[in-house]
Amino acid sequence: MLSQDDRPPVGPADPGAGSLSKRKNLRRLLSGLSVVMLLVAVGVLGYPFYTNLYQGRVQDKLDNQLATPELEDAYRTRTVAEGESLTRLQIPSLGVDTIVVEGTTLSALRAGAGHYADTPLPCEPGNVAIAGHRTTYGRPFHNLDRMKPGDEILLETPVGSCTYVLSKAPFIVEPTDFSVVAPTPAGMVTLTTCHPKNSAAQRLIVQADLQA
Repeated sequence: MLSQDDRPPVGPADPGAGSLSKRKNLRRLLSGLSVVMLLVAVGVLGYPFYTNLYQGRVQDKLDNQLATPELEDAYRTRTVAEGESLTRLQIPSLGVDTIVVEGTTLSALRAGAGHYADTPLPCEPGNVAIAGHRTTYGRPFHNLDRMKPGDEILLETPVGSCTYVLSKAPFIVEPTDFSVVAPTPAGMVTLTTCHPKNSAAQRLIVQADLQA
C-alpha cells in the first residue's frame, strides 16, 4: 500500500476536457434546434396542402348535395343546417367556383366559405354576407383584392340564381368593424376575408349590388 508520500502527484485538470464537453453539448443543442426548426417548417408548408386536400373532398360532397330535392326543401323552409350546401359562388374574373355552406363557425368554414346565418339568403333583398378563407381550405378568396368595379359575382341557389356587380373597389376594415355586414334595404352581397394574406390583423371587404 502506498503511503501518502508515495502516491503520484495529482496535476491540475486538463482544460481541454471541459472545452470538449461544452462543444459536444453545444452540438447536441444545435442538432436539436435544427430538428425542431425542420418540423416547424414542414408543418407550415404542409398545413395549407392538407387543408386544400380536405376542402376539395368536402366540396365534391357539397356539390352533389346542392342539387338534391331535400336541400331545396330545406332552403325554401329556411332550415338549411350549419355546414350544409347553401349556394354556389362564382367570380368569373378570378376563376372562383366554390360551394358556400351555411354558417361561419370554424367547422363550417372548412368548406372554404360560409354564409353569415343572420343575414338574408342569397339573391334576397338586403345584405347577404359571406366569409371565406384566403390562404387555406381551398383559399377561394385568395385574390379578392384584385377585383375591380364592374366585376360580377354569381350566386346559384337550389331555387334560382342571381348576379351582383361591384360598384367600388375592395377596401379594408378592422376585425371589429361589423358595419359591413349590417342590414341594408337594397340587395347586395358582402364578401369578407383576412388581410393581409397569412394574417388576421384586418379584414378585406368586397361589396357588390344585386342586379334586377
